[in-house]
Amino acid sequence: MAVESYPDQIEPENQDAVIWRFIRIAKFRDLMVNGELYFCRSDLFSNDDYEGLPPEEYLCMALKLNPLDLHDRQTLNHHIGSIAQFRESFYISCWHLFRDETYNMWKEYSGDGVAICSRYSLLRSALDSMGDRAFIGLIQYGTRHLRGFNLFRFIMTKRTAYKDEREVRAMLWIMDPHAGINRHFDIDNRAHRRPLTPPPDYVLRGERRKVDLQALITEIVITPWASSATYDEVNDLANRDGCAIPVRPSRLTPYRELLPSKPWVG
Repeated sequence: MAVESYPDQIEPENQDAVIWRFIRIAKFRDLMVNGELYFCRSDLFSNDDYEGLPPEEYLCMALKLNPLDLHDRQTLNHHIGSIAQFRESFYISCWHLFRDETYNMWKEYSGDGVAICSRYSLLRSALDSMGDRAFIGLIQYGTRHLRGFNLFRFIMTKRTAYKDEREVRAMLWIMDPHAGINRHFDIDNRAHRRPLTPPPDYVLRGERRKVDLQALITEIVITPWASSATYDEVNDLANRDGCAIPVRPSRLTPYRELLPSKPWVG
């Protein structure tokens, strides 16, 4: 199934733009051993509880609500709570539109791991082959571009605090008509901003899809803090089962003694 477009979609001018996915070593092992790309359910992103949710001030403006009015406040809570449940149908793989290496990206998303390097066009081709309703594009930051009430605009928007991530978002839309969207009402019929119960067990926390690793990955870059054992393991994984993927150290490696201490524990 071909990758679909969505409202206000933005893509790189150069479809062969370099993209990186920073991952920890355990996730890298899983990727290379199983040959599966992991898509996390959007409400489970540990670093952003507001993932896929529009800012309150934007909703108040778009829906002409007064947040100080009790009735309007319940209406606002209802809309936010509904969107918080709709986002459970979006499964996401986050990549970085590469410009240069930064300590912050290694610290936040890889630590002891690697960066999987690819190109935008290669990731798009991988999505094309999956058979899902798939989408890809650049995240927009802030609210100036927002208009109307559209789930795709919300799921492809993040707060300006995250703008340095330059996120390329690959996404699967997997709707379950039986999952329910009224789990944000309590026994007194008051609306809340988050569902009060989790979705059914059959709504998975993540989705896995087979990918051709050799076709998708152009090279693997190893964290600046890697040990010799890590180098050996990454090289072994990158060259197993007929793969021959180039591996190299981070360009920050020669300066690692000048960097802050290792950004992970253990």
